[in-house]
Amino acid sequence: MKSTIMERLGAGKFVLIAEIGVNYYDIAKVRGISDMDAAKLMIKEAASAGIHAVKFQTYKAGTLAAKESPYYWDITEEPTRSQYELFKKFDSFGYDEYKELKEYSDSLGIEFLSTAFDYESADYLDGLMNVYKISSSDLSNIPFIEYQARKNKPVLLSIGASDEEEISRAVKAIRDNTNAPIVLLHCVLEYPTPQEDANLLKIASLKEKYPDLYIGYSDHTKPTADCDIIKTAYNLGAQLVEKHFTLDKTLKGNDHYHAMDPDDAKAILSAIDKMDMIRGNGKLKCLETESAARKNARRSIVSACDIKKGSVIIKDMLTFKRPGTGISPGRIDSITGCMAACDIKEDTILQENMFINGN
Repeated sequence: MKSTIMERLGAGKFVLIAEIGVNYYDIAKVRGISDMDAAKLMIKEAASAGIHAVKFQTYKAGTLAAKESPYYWDITEEPTRSQYELFKKFDSFGYDEYKELKEYSDSLGIEFLSTAFDYESADYLDGLMNVYKISSSDLSNIPFIEYQARKNKPVLLSIGASDEEEISRAVKAIRDNTNAPIVLLHCVLEYPTPQEDANLLKIASLKEKYPDLYIGYSDHTKPTADCDIIKTAYNLGAQLVEKHFTLDKTLKGNDHYHAMDPDDAKAILSAIDKMDMIRGNGKLKCLETESAARKNARRSIVSACDIKKGSVIIKDMLTFKRPGTGISPGRIDSITGCMAACDIKEDTILQENMFINGN
């Protein structure tokens, strides 16, 4: 199956993924529509904003968290104090629903994927996705990582709250089971992530340590008009950015309070386009737009005095002045020792045809 994500990465292009997650349940409630209609609406809005892929989260509370699992989020935004109770509110979709969302995404030309949180969903999502996404929460779940890697599809691996040894172990678990591409996503498991905790230099460290892997960023900071977090991540080497997505950032609970909305997504994509314009192509060559300056701001060899025809040229007869339309100063040794083929007045920009018996 064609993967927009992998095609863009392979072409060196930026990828933005809208992490819808389970935010559609809240959108459905406030808009008085079905969960399916809300999920489709969010896909449609993401596609209209120019986002390249949408990602959901596929789980059942009973297989994901023990009933006594404590919260780790900002309870002023999401007051639920048990992971199990939170996940239980958002786990009604199964294969049939995700299949419908996959087909709807295809119809809009936006790639569909979902993070699997159990073996059953990893299996039934296989036929619906081009790439697998593994959550930071499963970074140490090596058996589950190996299981998904054996699907032999590209893997997006978030590495929040991890150390170097854990990252290496997870990468090895994937590599031992597939040669498919890997994308490592720097991530901070702090919801929302204060800008001072973003630690974006980790992206550069990942690029240095894993030069054969793609590097990305799963962002949990609150969106800003200047898009500075995303722009900095991109300039440090994050070619793919995943960010939570909502249609209403004022909603309490779950992942709305640190998510981007369609306008934020448009701003991010516009900012990346501008960064691409500024960054250029990196080739070590003169730009076409520099040609006039190159010619006129550089220097040529110029006569420092009147030179009679037949005179042998010595360096004292020569100087260097703008423009660069004559013989380059770097070729002075090819001029000295030659004879003047004609009378040359002082302050003349010297040309090849003014000399004979050149070196």
